[in-house]
Amino acid sequence: MSPLIKTLFLAAALALGTAASAYTLEEFEFDSPQQQQEFRELIAKLRCLVCQNESLAGSQAELAQDLRNEVYKMMRAGQSKDEILDFLVSRYGDFVLYDPPLKPSTYILWFGPFVLIGIGAVFLLRTLMRKKSTTDQDLTDEDRERLRQMLTAEGGKTDQPS
Repeated sequence: MSPLIKTLFLAAALALGTAASAYTLEEFEFDSPQQQQEFRELIAKLRCLVCQNESLAGSQAELAQDLRNEVYKMMRAGQSKDEILDFLVSRYGDFVLYDPPLKPSTYILWFGPFVLIGIGAVFLLRTLMRKKSTTDQDLTDEDRERLRQMLTAEGGKTDQPS
């Protein structure tokens, strides 16, 4: 590969890498450090709906950027944290919260993993108990003689006396 192609490839990779990580929380301007801190705390409590395992604060997904902008606009409009959270929950459901409340509609989120672990443990125990209950059957004298003949026919040695 020529040096020119390598240089172009490297430049393209750097440009794409920079574009992907271009977002920062510094692009939002606040009247006070307290307001900025409240914004950071709020977006840390919200889940990115695309990534699902990242908060809005850490996600680089386009939807996460849109939601950060929406939260920022609502804060600038004077809405409280609770009002913003209520709006987002009504729009996206409890899944948008990193720590969803314990209520009947979220029982599966809270207890589902434990139920699955319990089901797996039951199957594991059943398998182990079934295996334990089947004892190895002793070989009959006929089977031993047949086995000895097979081993000696192949040139193997047997440990049992004839």
